[in-house]
Amino acid sequence: MNWNEFLLQAGGAIEGENMNVISYGAAKQELEALETSAVCCPLLQYGLIRFQGEESQAFLQGQLSSDIRALTQGAVQYSSYSTPKGRMQASFLISRQGDDYLLQVATELQAAIQKRLSMFIMRSKTKASDVNAEWVQVGVAGPNATAIIITMFNSAPTALEAQHHDNATVIGLEGARYQIIANPEHMQSIWGQLIANGATASSSAVWQLTEIRAGAPWITGATHEEFVAQMANMELIGGVSFTKGCYPGQEIVARTQYLGKLKRRTYRMHVDSLDVAAGQDVYSPEMNGQASGKIMLAAPAPQGGSEVLVVAQIASLEQGLHLIDANGPQLTQLSLPYALN
Repeated sequence: MNWNEFLLQAGGAIEGENMNVISYGAAKQELEALETSAVCCPLLQYGLIRFQGEESQAFLQGQLSSDIRALTQGAVQYSSYSTPKGRMQASFLISRQGDDYLLQVATELQAAIQKRLSMFIMRSKTKASDVNAEWVQVGVAGPNATAIIITMFNSAPTALEAQHHDNATVIGLEGARYQIIANPEHMQSIWGQLIANGATASSSAVWQLTEIRAGAPWITGATHEEFVAQMANMELIGGVSFTKGCYPGQEIVARTQYLGKLKRRTYRMHVDSLDVAAGQDVYSPEMNGQASGKIMLAAPAPQGGSEVLVVAQIASLEQGLHLIDANGPQLTQLSLPYALN
């Protein structure tokens, strides 16, 4: 039985244009579990690209924004891939499996990004491949998440640390969250253990909420090529190196950093509306009808309405941000786990 068939049999409904959204039809209970106990979420919204070969590190070092040379077996790294004009085509969470590099990317972007990166391999001794049939992913979050991971794996990684076990890799993320990577057969067993240890099977939207609260800037199809890395706070979470040398868009990223021309940042906010989606424009009174920014991620909030990551003009914060138009539902700023410069 493949992973998707297992999830359907276990009560999930898989939908979305790329079959990358899973729902269990109990949103209120799932959000309560996130706040009070633990949730486990199949991460169908993310795909994995493997780079394999002796020159993989050198190739990725010349393409991505982070310092790939610093990525050890026990480390995890955020990164991005941009156009020559500095606009992010994708964001990644990168880990290693032996000498291979695994790039986690939005499922809807994976095929295009893998194809584009492969165009530049040429004579480099590396190969990009889709490994979503070999490896699947599950996210675990909530107050009891750490205890569950320790019970199952005898230890829990810290944020941006990877621990490799016989049948799985466990990655630690901000906010005591965890991602498990395993082959489909072993993951079915792991899933059963998570449920047995008190985790509630939960939807893609619940995990999206944890990403928003962590300020994790995931680029999707709706925001492809919309933002420069610093607009998405990538340098604040270790996703940009300013000393590594050239990569596509590096000149724009460096100029933005050193000449102080950054006019937009990513903020976490709440809005009293459920009709919010990535790519939607936000407005501010002083912009004279022009958009001040764009929603990056959105998810239903336990208190009602939605929590969002929004990339917006820094100067608009004092005047307020609104959906639909300058008179629409107002967004209220919430805290992020890292400081905004």
